[in-house]
Amino acid sequence: MPSSQRDDLVRILMIGDVMGRPGRKALKTLVPELRKEYGLDLVIANAENAAGGIGLTPETALEMMDAGVDVLTSGNHIWQYKEIVPVLEDGNLPVLRPLNYPPDAPGRGYLFNGKCMVINLVGRTFMGPLDCPFRTADALLTGLGDKTPKVVIVDFHAEATSEKAALGWFLAGRASAVLGTHTHVGTIDLRILPGGTAYVTDVGMTGPVDSIIGVEVEPVLQRFVTRLPHQLPIGKGKVALDAILVEVDETTGKARNISRLRQEAG
Repeated sequence: MPSSQRDDLVRILMIGDVMGRPGRKALKTLVPELRKEYGLDLVIANAENAAGGIGLTPETALEMMDAGVDVLTSGNHIWQYKEIVPVLEDGNLPVLRPLNYPPDAPGRGYLFNGKCMVINLVGRTFMGPLDCPFRTADALLTGLGDKTPKVVIVDFHAEATSEKAALGWFLAGRASAVLGTHTHVGTIDLRILPGGTAYVTDVGMTGPVDSIIGVEVEPVLQRFVTRLPHQLPIGKGKVALDAILVEVDETTGKARNISRLRQEAG
């Protein structure tokens, strides 16, 4: 459970993969109240599925920020819509693409927002031949040296649980939190690693509850049973927001608490 409202703690909410319009609606409904209830200093949301279930557009990015999100992270689907490329290039909006894409890829993979630095990385196992997320993170933190902010939050968008856990241990004591996204299923392994690094393998999903990772059930079943391609519409009905709350000592950068939040939005 979150601690009492101590002034020396930075409170960060990481919201799991936002699925299409239902997920964006949940943000609009829930985030303003969550900010008040928990005294949040920073709200991060993974937005790579926010536009129709795959990708991000400038309009959906602005909608999520209007709902109270401070930083939008992403993953392997960030390139789905070409309209997002100028947004990534000009850097006027706080939208990240994974840092371990090649250096000439549009956009940036980290930013400093007030008291916190947010880093976005993507995994390689079952994901594609990208640059090494371990060496990329190490190069960034080593290069910043004494200029590294105390509070460092990492969104690791990856498929394999072992790769996520490995990055958590790799950055133990160097990041305030390593929080996994991508699989849309929240995990129960919340913990604080040695050195004060909060960790969870997957934050979960913000989207339709009665679905298969956010999309309608029947087309997914047909796809598995027949092995034929089927369109996969976003699910309908009740929506829930999955998020992780991390409280970090602003002086040391060490996590003091990590807890899971799940709220329904109708």
